[in-house]
Amino acid sequence: MISFLGDRVDRIENLCIEKGMRMTEQRRVIARVLSEAADHPDVEELFRRAHAVDPHISIATVYRTMRLFEEAGIVARHDFRDGRSRYEEATESHHDHLIDLKTGKVIEFVDSEIEALQEAIARKLGYRLVDHRLELYGVPVED
Repeated sequence: MISFLGDRVDRIENLCIEKGMRMTEQRRVIARVLSEAADHPDVEELFRRAHAVDPHISIATVYRTMRLFEEAGIVARHDFRDGRSRYEEATESHHDHLIDLKTGKVIEFVDSEIEALQEAIARKLGYRLVDHRLELYGVPVED
């Protein structure tokens, strides 16, 4: 069965604080902008959104902050073949991605059959699966 993942609870700012990260006002704005994102924005899009909230934020600050968040395990970086690193909150719950090649839209999903098949393949080859990342690329089916 496939389930789609929607809104997540805003935890980025709290995770930063828990990890002992110094939270400047600009980092708070960037954390909030990313927490509110329903998509997987790249740094330039995060900059546009953060700059609308605080015009003093520079793109360099967004780049540094995202690198810091990634190194702390707070965000996950994805490269969906579009030449841009895109970000989402790092979560404990696993999910996969379907990327629409026409629009760039990223759809998150979980499919128990796919998960079981991956486990079975690893076992068949003599391994215990400890992690994986699945990205599907497609275009809408034309009617």
